[in-house]
Amino acid sequence: MLINALTAQGLPLAPDSREGEAMADGQAMNSAMHLDQRTLLEEMFGVALVAVSAEMCLPNTLPPPPSGRQLILGVGKAAAAMVKVAMQYAKPDAEAIILTRYGHGLPAAELPENVTQYEAGHPLPDAHGIQATAAVLEQVRQLGEGDQLLALVSGGGSALLTLPAENVALDDKQYITRELLHSGASISQINCVRKHLSQVKGGRLAIAAHPAQVVTLAFSDIPGDNAALIASGPTVPDRTRLDDARRVLEATGVKVPAPVSAALLDPANAAPDPAAAEFRSSITRVVARSHNALKVAGSLAHANGYRAVYLGDDLEGDASELGVIHAALALHHARKGGRWALLSGGETTVRVNNSAGRGGRNGEYLLSLAIALNGAASISAIACDTDGIDGTQDNAGAVIDPTTLQRARAAGLSPLDLLQNNQSYDLFEALGDLVITGPTRTNVNDFRAILVDAPLPN
Repeated sequence: MLINALTAQGLPLAPDSREGEAMADGQAMNSAMHLDQRTLLEEMFGVALVAVSAEMCLPNTLPPPPSGRQLILGVGKAAAAMVKVAMQYAKPDAEAIILTRYGHGLPAAELPENVTQYEAGHPLPDAHGIQATAAVLEQVRQLGEGDQLLALVSGGGSALLTLPAENVALDDKQYITRELLHSGASISQINCVRKHLSQVKGGRLAIAAHPAQVVTLAFSDIPGDNAALIASGPTVPDRTRLDDARRVLEATGVKVPAPVSAALLDPANAAPDPAAAEFRSSITRVVARSHNALKVAGSLAHANGYRAVYLGDDLEGDASELGVIHAALALHHARKGGRWALLSGGETTVRVNNSAGRGGRNGEYLLSLAIALNGAASISAIACDTDGIDGTQDNAGAVIDPTTLQRARAAGLSPLDLLQNNQSYDLFEALGDLVITGPTRTNVNDFRAILVDAPLPN
């Protein structure tokens, strides 16, 4: 359970720091508020979520309303919260559309009457997503001179806003998405392919809105915060090419259905020219990112006597491998002595060995981290997806501590076997160490924190 998340709003931000320049000295860290590691980790995740909420990030970034019609479109896991905030500042006659994942919408009573809300499949697209996208496209095409499309875009939009290219069936899109996810491909690789199999991604929605002004405000779940990759950039021009998409499929070894192969050879599916006139009046801003979440969490750690070390907000690669690397860093800081908070964000990948396994990239990272730490004293960690869903289960992530392996083995579980079989959820569920938030209605990707509390060397 997350505790006192709203305390984030009053926290001073800690300065940027790396290992060699990690915050002031110990005397500046004295605080009457010293929490145990598990509670502090959950508090850090809680304040991180507040820092990247729509309520915190949108009001000061919204554009002036247009002279004509205003259509607000929210797409992704943060869509409902983003639209709710934007409508508070919109024209009285503004209309809005929400397209979000099942269970991530808001009750109708919390939304104005002129908001239409759709829910659809994620991470695999489904028929509801296609129907909703067709409705979105119809509304967008009705915009004209003096009108405005305010696109509120967040992670998850690639699967939700889906309208396959001509002659590509939904089954083909589902298959390609599933195989790429299981292959361990990065999100940029997956989105490169999806953009070239779509009638709305890669800036095509902005083309449809022309000559209306298009303003895009994005919550970034992409390492590097490239707006063209967030939700596959429906309103942002794309610079990848058809042959880039073909190379991704070749590199990952995905067997390509004939309609997909044909689509990726068809010049009609090339991305719109970034220099096209339709993009010239577009405005794009990333308004929430992993960096924001990590900084406020680091401030809370600092207030509790830990030195914050930022390992990067754009880490990618295999989740299990990153767990091993971070265990080595944690042990290094333990040997130095003192209290350290190692923070990182980004999006790792999982190579699926067991399609029936339960667990996501944060669970795999934590289980790998715990195995590599091997019960090292006074080291605890949390890893969670900021959207509240790690993989396909009901948890945001989990927590580990020095007793994790011992408790698992006492329960008759083999941590290594469960890791190799993509069953991290089963282990953390048995131990009662899952972090369950429900839909957070934000999404800036993974949040990871390791706390080290070791005696100083003599």
